[in-house]
Amino acid sequence: MSSLTEIRDETPPPLTDAAVRAAALRRNRWPARLDVLQSLSGLFLALFLIAHMGFVSTILISHEAFYAVARFFEAAWLLGKPYPALVSGVVAVVLAVFVLHAWLALRKFPGNLRAYRAFAEHRERLHHGDTSLWWLQLWTGFALFFLTTVHLYGMLTQPALIGPFESADRVWTGNLWPLYLALLFAAEIHGGIGLYRLAVKWGDLAASRARLRRARQAFSAFFIALGLVTLAAYIDLGRAHANRAGERYTPPATTEAR
Repeated sequence: MSSLTEIRDETPPPLTDAAVRAAALRRNRWPARLDVLQSLSGLFLALFLIAHMGFVSTILISHEAFYAVARFFEAAWLLGKPYPALVSGVVAVVLAVFVLHAWLALRKFPGNLRAYRAFAEHRERLHHGDTSLWWLQLWTGFALFFLTTVHLYGMLTQPALIGPFESADRVWTGNLWPLYLALLFAAEIHGGIGLYRLAVKWGDLAASRARLRRARQAFSAFFIALGLVTLAAYIDLGRAHANRAGERYTPPATTEAR
């Protein structure tokens, strides 16, 4: 009898309703935490996209301007000589955040054909603008998973080949301009929608949603236009340099010094 009494005494008391709700709340916090992480990683990538466009578009100023920016990221101004590995390090961080963001976004994709059809029918019946934007964001994100990986891999493995001639040769002689064209549209549309959805979701700006839509459209239109002009400049330079493809760019000041 004493042993049975001891066993009964050691049995934990049943959970109250409040304890059950608290345990369920702790379990349910993870989706919210993952949502925050997805938003932060998306914001980081959107800001990097804007900075990256500013960097590559310096070719429109001059070849020397683009060359100077490329060498700046190799820290020659700080370490006495260029270290392309530093560029690879930055690319590796961006690639890691990109993969993390893609993995987090996959949680919300339709998991099978039945779920896909159900959502497609719901979207057609609802005719809701933001739902359609999410659908467009889903497909541009799917395209980016392949397009961006190819681009980042090249930058990761060949960081020293970033320069006016080198980049133009990659675009034209390397036949990568179709990839960059598709990447431009997918990235700018996806990024614009992503920033819009972040503002609506976390900024409590539902009352100004019409203004946010116009800002999103202006964002995508501006960066797509800038990207097209920039890509055309690289194509034009690559075509002119095709008979000397592989030649590294040397700024005029360096040539004169020699």
